[in-house]
Amino acid sequence: MTAAERLDWPVTLRDGPVGLRPLRYRDSAAWTALRERNADWLRPWEPTPPTLYAGFPNSFGQMVRRYSAQARAGESLPWTVTYEGALAGQLTISGISWGSGRMGSAGYWVDRDLAGRGVIPTALALAVDYCFFTVGLHRIEVNIRPENRASLRVVEKLGFRDEGIRERFLHIDGDWRDHRSFALTADEVPGGLLRRWRACRPRQSA
Repeated sequence: MTAAERLDWPVTLRDGPVGLRPLRYRDSAAWTALRERNADWLRPWEPTPPTLYAGFPNSFGQMVRRYSAQARAGESLPWTVTYEGALAGQLTISGISWGSGRMGSAGYWVDRDLAGRGVIPTALALAVDYCFFTVGLHRIEVNIRPENRASLRVVEKLGFRDEGIRERFLHIDGDWRDHRSFALTADEVPGGLLRRWRACRPRQSA
């Protein structure tokens, strides 16, 4: 990896009440409470590695350190989503590939009480614009279980292209699950995804 492919970190982004920032050690209590409150809401969509592997974090502190190391190594952008300053979820651009690909994959979750308010579409638009216009990535994809209607609405609102089904693509909720793959490339949003989202949002139920 070249110096140009190492990500600047930490990175904080904001649009109105929605923010993206790194997870901090002092977030432990708030993050744990949020996860516990949303356990049933998130379980059907959560990654579940079929076997534990070396380096898998088994504490909050290890998770924060791992996220920071991956970001500094240019492998991912692991943000906490905030709403009006309070922790509200997470959004990560993972599996960042450099070279001739220059791509990454977005994953996210949000507090059930905030679903439908445009928090994740705004956060994802912020992240995509940062990846395209600051980091220099070319493509961002999102892979979603076909049953996850709330997540499908996010990519629909933002105008991601549907690239079809990937069979048994990820291990989710205890088994290998099919996913629908969606993508955007930088040339599809020359004016920025956040700008496009702002323009169309008044005509949608955010």
